[in-house]
Amino acid sequence: MNCWDVLGIEPTRDPGQIQAAYSQQAKFASRQDMESLEQARRDALAQAGVAPDTMQASEQSDQSAPGAATDNTRPVPETTPSGMSEGLSASDHQVVREVVIQIKALLNDSGRSQDAAIWKAVLAEPPADRQALRDEIARQLESQLRPMAGQGGLALPVAEFLGHWFGWSELEELRNPAEPEPGMADSPVYARPEDAEAGESPGGQPTTSFWPAVIGWVVGLVVLTSLFSQLTGS
Repeated sequence: MNCWDVLGIEPTRDPGQIQAAYSQQAKFASRQDMESLEQARRDALAQAGVAPDTMQASEQSDQSAPGAATDNTRPVPETTPSGMSEGLSASDHQVVREVVIQIKALLNDSGRSQDAAIWKAVLAEPPADRQALRDEIARQLESQLRPMAGQGGLALPVAEFLGHWFGWSELEELRNPAEPEPGMADSPVYARPEDAEAGESPGGQPTTSFWPAVIGWVVGLVVLTSLFSQLTGS
């Protein structure tokens, strides 16, 4: 996995885009991931021809300048990016772009991508949870996520969450209707034919047949009747 895969962006020589991707990934990175994320940032800046120390010095200078913003966000162009919905504002487009970058980076991590809680943290974080932004994120990711989840490329809880979040109904119905819910395996509704043939109840307990007892009582009565007849006849 190269530095661009870790950052979740395509190779670029724009240090601002590299820094934005690094900042977004750092929000959800663990302590172990931060080391590789920092190294990926340094490698990406080096390939862009910018020394990481120079980039940090520039950011500190921008923050200390009079009237500078208190955060590290850069001005967002007012133009609508190519391929994005024109009904959103420039700041909305920036949110969508950051979420898409983060999802693509998440897909590169085979472990974290199977955790539904991480998907919820990324997609449901305000303001990305607004319906208009949710629709735009779904439009950009649908061609990749929808078939991947439908074909079993993502864990079932993740697929079900994506189906519910983006309105992809077929993903909400992935659970086999014939499969019993947890705790329902002992219900008579889910009794297996082989269990019945083997004389077992749905819960796995053997069933007791009363027919041998009935036959035993009948035979006993016949024997007693015969003996009584012989005694009275003599």
